[in-house]
Amino acid sequence: MAAPKKGRGPAGGQSRPGRALAFILIAMVALTGGMFWSGHTTPRLGIDLAGGTSITLKAKSQPGKPDAINETNMNTAVSIIERRVNGLGVSEAEVQTQGKSNIIVNIPKGTNSKQARDQVGTTAQLYFRPVLTVAGGEPTPTGSASPSASGSGKPSAKASDPETASDSKTTPSASATTQGRAVTGALKKDATPTPSASDGAKTSETPAATPAPDPATAALEKKFTALDCTDPEARVAAGVGVKPEDPAVACSSEGDAKYLLGPAEVSGTDVDDAKAQFDQQRGIWLVSMEFTDKGSKKFQTITKKLSAQQSPMNQFAISLDGEVVSAPQVNETLSGSAEISGSFTQQSAEDLANVLSYGALPLSFSEDTVTTVTAALGGEQLEAGLIAGAIGLALVIIYLVAYYRGLALIALLSLGASGILTYTIMALLGPAIGFALNLPAVCGAIVAIGITADSFIVYFERVRDEIREGRTLRPAIERAWPRARRTILVSDFVSFLAAAVLFLVTVGKVQGFAFTLGLTTVLDVVVVFLFTKPLMTLMGRTKFFSSGHPWSGLDPKRLGAKPPLRRSRRVNAPTDHPKEA
Repeated sequence: MAAPKKGRGPAGGQSRPGRALAFILIAMVALTGGMFWSGHTTPRLGIDLAGGTSITLKAKSQPGKPDAINETNMNTAVSIIERRVNGLGVSEAEVQTQGKSNIIVNIPKGTNSKQARDQVGTTAQLYFRPVLTVAGGEPTPTGSASPSASGSGKPSAKASDPETASDSKTTPSASATTQGRAVTGALKKDATPTPSASDGAKTSETPAATPAPDPATAALEKKFTALDCTDPEARVAAGVGVKPEDPAVACSSEGDAKYLLGPAEVSGTDVDDAKAQFDQQRGIWLVSMEFTDKGSKKFQTITKKLSAQQSPMNQFAISLDGEVVSAPQVNETLSGSAEISGSFTQQSAEDLANVLSYGALPLSFSEDTVTTVTAALGGEQLEAGLIAGAIGLALVIIYLVAYYRGLALIALLSLGASGILTYTIMALLGPAIGFALNLPAVCGAIVAIGITADSFIVYFERVRDEIREGRTLRPAIERAWPRARRTILVSDFVSFLAAAVLFLVTVGKVQGFAFTLGLTTVLDVVVVFLFTKPLMTLMGRTKFFSSGHPWSGLDPKRLGAKPPLRRSRRVNAPTDHPKEA
């Protein structure tokens, strides 16, 4: 007969519960220490709790590009907007996509919301275009021979060639007139005329040499004549749908001048870096730009062409999102770096440098909604959420004490362990992955209280069932665990699956609820396996619980336990065999 194996505990038992308890206690101490060491002792709060501004941007369809709104361009836009907002000194902004065409930007309190709104919505399509004609911002009267230039007060620029280390200052454009036939000859790319010294003054006297304008040119001149730059909507509409390789009409950013521009010669992608600087000598703010190698060559080529022209055709317009922010004159060939100066404030110079440094958005966006939550309102919502959580926890405690009595101590200690783990992990996830505790996330944490308590109840009821069957406490604890474990795992798996699906198919604040629910569900499994079960095993060895004290919650009499199970040996009756004859 085989000898019984030694050292084998009860089925499903845990011979050394102290190890599991030591492990989870060490983990709790480590997480708490890491929280204090990182300096983030409270979870990061979302906009709806801490206060701030939430901006919803909607992508607009691009003319001739029906497939422009796609996942790649949306992700690129999110990355650029995030860098822009962080460039304002905001380190806790949230930028994420919502659906296929929306981007949500959450900016916490303490940030200039207007400045941030200007940054996130600006497309930042930058082009350097040659100026063909410049006039005042108001519509040109019908029958006017030529639009008059109005360049006083416009920003100026200078550029430096790193090879020659010489700076060439340019001055704002002076008043000038240009006949329509001179504009006609310059509308096509690389077709800007280079007048000689002898014919520069005769341009307006030789109408016979000017070819008849084509319909596109006539339409562009008509649009330029009718453009009213004093109307903000007209200023924006003037640059919509214009391709870089086509001529365009544009207004100054102040609306006091309008321009007829040639095709773009240099784009914003050719700018390597841009910085806002204060010129001590002139006492003004300016934006300095460094070009890439390719951009420097392009800039040298366009300035070489423009330096041979007469005013205003020796100007290049710096067009940002269809508006001219500067239109300096060029008197000689330039390359290397350039400076944009003029009527800049510190903020406007920093804004322009910011959008130039971090690039242009691949899509155009319009503000769909803007929601501002004050800090006071956020505090009220947080207080309401905490009160709701406290009420829910109190109801759970009352139920546990009234029904399970002494077992409620194990449940409360387990809830405390789960609370410590949840709080410390949420506090650490803020700086680690940008997790922000919003109101839906608080709701998820409140729901988790019920999920965690449900796991305890499942285990307690399994133990009670074993006691009702007539077993003593210690065997009942071990025999009840395998069945309770399966039930808890299945229940938590369903909850985690629901949270994962909700997190993947939703966006925005609902994801906070799903993330918190999933996190607390995982922690429920950890706490039940490494804390509740070992603690139950240790408590079962104490006299208070093992003796079935009336207040232990495991009193056999109150549970209606059966008499102890007894085994009886089967006695086989002797069999009478017939005698052999």
